Amino acid sequence: MTYVLAIDQGTTSTRAILFDKTMTTCAIAHEEFAQHFPQSGWVEHNPRDLWETTLSTCRDVIDQADITPSKIASIGITNQRETVIVWDKKTGEALHNAIVWQDRRTADVCAELRDAGHEAMITERTGLLLDPYFSGTKLKWILDHVDGARARAERGELLFGTVDAFLIWKLTGGKTHATDATNAARTMLYDIRKGRWSSTICELLDIPMQMLPQVKDCAADYGTTRPDLFDVEIPINGVAGDQQAATIGQACFEPGMIKSTYGTGCFALLNTGDTPVMSENRLLTTIAYQLDGKPTYALEGSIFIAGAVVQWLRDGMQIIQDAAETQALAEQADPQQNVILVPAFVGLGAPYWNPDCRGAAFGLTRATGPAEMAKAALECIGFQTRDLLQAMAADWEAPGVQPTLRVDGGMSASDWAMQFLSDIISAPVDRPSSQETTALGVAWLAGMHAGVYPDQAVFAKTWACETQFKPAMDETLRAEKYAAWGRAVLATMSV
Repeated sequence: MTYVLAIDQGTTSTRAILFDKTMTTCAIAHEEFAQHFPQSGWVEHNPRDLWETTLSTCRDVIDQADITPSKIASIGITNQRETVIVWDKKTGEALHNAIVWQDRRTADVCAELRDAGHEAMITERTGLLLDPYFSGTKLKWILDHVDGARARAERGELLFGTVDAFLIWKLTGGKTHATDATNAARTMLYDIRKGRWSSTICELLDIPMQMLPQVKDCAADYGTTRPDLFDVEIPINGVAGDQQAATIGQACFEPGMIKSTYGTGCFALLNTGDTPVMSENRLLTTIAYQLDGKPTYALEGSIFIAGAVVQWLRDGMQIIQDAAETQALAEQADPQQNVILVPAFVGLGAPYWNPDCRGAAFGLTRATGPAEMAKAALECIGFQTRDLLQAMAADWEAPGVQPTLRVDGGMSASDWAMQFLSDIISAPVDRPSSQETTALGVAWLAGMHAGVYPDQAVFAKTWACETQFKPAMDETLRAEKYAAWGRAVLATMSV
């Protein structure tokens, strides 16, 4: 048997998934790690946690499958995007905690750049908005606030990377400092049209370009693992940011196809082919994947809080003990109550891009309890998705967005949430037979490059639907509920 190992390094946990030569899941290992919140709106990870959970989960799946590591043909890496790590080139030690994509500490820097008239140039080159979400201003913050960091970076002593680049560097023992085009496209430092780092933006942010990684295709040679890690050198051949990996795993290879992933946040990507479409509705233009030197572009809508709202119910409000309880609670909710939860815990993403507002609940009564809050938490995912899909349809009218939405991620397992999603967007929602779409996407990249998995066309034919949810909500009720959501969002942003 020939295997491919996928590393899925996410925002709240690290997972390793082993696939066999038929792309069937053989073993899964999962470890959560600590989240750090130094101040309101700040989110950090300890880079050591990211590395150690990566290594331990990889070893765990190898043990579970009871195989020798020499049977692993290739490794693929998918990761939380935009999260920033700066480390010592010699020792590999991070200078500061990783600043997570959710972190809002650079909102003032973004506002200053916007007021100075730089946003149009940045958007035209990177496809992104000036927002603390992206890596560029996070990197600037570390260079500005860690003693001696900028001077050391200018001397070539420090390296920058998103999580994929950090893991590649650690896995290869410092031999490879590289990222892929999809992760580079999320840094706000990469020119997605010219396919290179933007010296203009780096100069604007005072970032030494020598600390940036080499940018490669999603399927490429990223070096081999240190022999002491798995007792054998294993090639790393596939890399993609988590949402792009899910797009690949969902086989959204044709223009007009769209997928939405429900993890910590929610991210919808619309394949626009070989043309970068600039949004008029505050969506992002990004790279869906890059193969053989040719980028395929996408429009993306990013919701900061999706599955994290259920975590909040569990850890913050303590009204559930397990995420699975939300569906049963939602079914018990009083249908006469219309509680609206706007989960702006770290601001609102697309299409609003308001980093300063915070979460709010509307329509509360004395009778509101855990069931109504659980229902509101699940419904807010559908409302936010409809916001994104409407903006996408306005930006890309021809040949048009395909009506069926392919979904994945942890929350897609909830039949209640997916039925409401279908109801509120008034379109079919397809949940695939494989729930490991993110890991599968990067595993296919690695396995295809290594010669053990089929080409793109054959891979696309392997996609299969497990359940299709069809809209069943009355149109009047749909309109009323979405209008209430719109009023709640406006009220939240005006506070």
